[in-house]
Amino acid sequence: MIPTVDETHNPALTSWVASADGHAEFPIQNLPYGVFVPSSGAARIGVAIGDAILDLGAAADGGLLPGWAGGPAKAKTLNALMARSPTERLELRHRLSRLFGDPAQRGAVEPLLYASADCSLRLPAAIGDYTDFYVGIHHANNVGRQFRPESPLLPNYKHLPIGYHGRASSVRPSGVPVVRPNGQTKAADADAPAFGPIRRLDYELELGVWIGPGNPLAAPIPIAEAARHVAGFCLLNDWSARDVQAWEYQPLGPFLSKNFHTTVSPWVVTAEALAPFRIAQPARPEGDPKPLPYLWDAADQASGALAVTLEVALLTERMRAAGEAPAPLSRGPASNMYWTVAQMIAHHTSGGCNLSPGDLLGTGTISASERSGYGSLLEITHGGAEPFALPNGEQRAFLEDGDEVLFSARAEAEGYAPIGFGPCRAVVLAAP
Repeated sequence: MIPTVDETHNPALTSWVASADGHAEFPIQNLPYGVFVPSSGAARIGVAIGDAILDLGAAADGGLLPGWAGGPAKAKTLNALMARSPTERLELRHRLSRLFGDPAQRGAVEPLLYASADCSLRLPAAIGDYTDFYVGIHHANNVGRQFRPESPLLPNYKHLPIGYHGRASSVRPSGVPVVRPNGQTKAADADAPAFGPIRRLDYELELGVWIGPGNPLAAPIPIAEAARHVAGFCLLNDWSARDVQAWEYQPLGPFLSKNFHTTVSPWVVTAEALAPFRIAQPARPEGDPKPLPYLWDAADQASGALAVTLEVALLTERMRAAGEAPAPLSRGPASNMYWTVAQMIAHHTSGGCNLSPGDLLGTGTISASERSGYGSLLEITHGGAEPFALPNGEQRAFLEDGDEVLFSARAEAEGYAPIGFGPCRAVVLAAP
């Protein structure tokens, strides 16, 4: 069941929460979920509306959310809410939309709002498992050409969604600094490897996918049903130690080069909120193989991609001290994915693997075919061989201590209010 457009997406819909109307990221048409901590108090589930956050548990206890009192709304993570059926999640969205859109509800709801600026955000879910895919075909081509100019894609790439199991324990919300890791590396001209702070620290621009109900062990999810198992989306930075990766990736792939830190935007933009921004999956080039039946669904091909624009910016320590704005590095569409999210889920579970509520999937680096849309420094600098200049004269081949990487995203479609994803940013700290 692919979410459909309804009255909650009406662009004319306004809210008595003044900051919500025309908000760049969280208008009433969005209503993402997250876990927040007020300046005094414990973690609780919230809904972002403009520059405010609604305490979902308090709203449920106050009788404003029939059927949710004492349940998932009172939990400390979104796992139980994600486990609910799409129908139940949609009913909750409708109720929240009415609460924020009806001025008669203001007296009951306003006391349960917190100013976003006075709150901190946590990881939205207890992540049982994290899987990172590699479905950004332009990234795969751009990087592959650096090592295999004549054959950048390996033979299996166009037959199945490539992925690997990541490390859930090191996923952190936006704002938590990333500490430069130490690692074993080997320079091309060295006789033996060495251990110490890595030098080729990189980011990877990705979408994160939060799993909803999930499936039992040995019960694969058919591709036609995959959409109902998507609770929502976020931004994801798969930080990468390129020098460690080059030394360790054969024969089994990434390990320590990827497991030291992953940053996610803490607000879960629901699959229901993104219904107006569903677009057709880009057509495969002529001559490409048609996926096997378990990976093919006509409805998914018709609306399995998202009209979301992704952006990356960099703020160096020197720029920060001078009060300068972050420098844009790249901008491109999230539709630059060779495989859809539904295909990722269908393949992930095809052998019987079970997915659970709150599991996290990464799409892999989403890049464009041209430099303006590259999703990593590995591509922008051609493996570090071509450093680029920033507006203040600084140069970068890879990230330096004090650098801050900022991701942002915006979903837009004609006739609908645009929505955003919130911040996904982190500063690089020196190795211990």
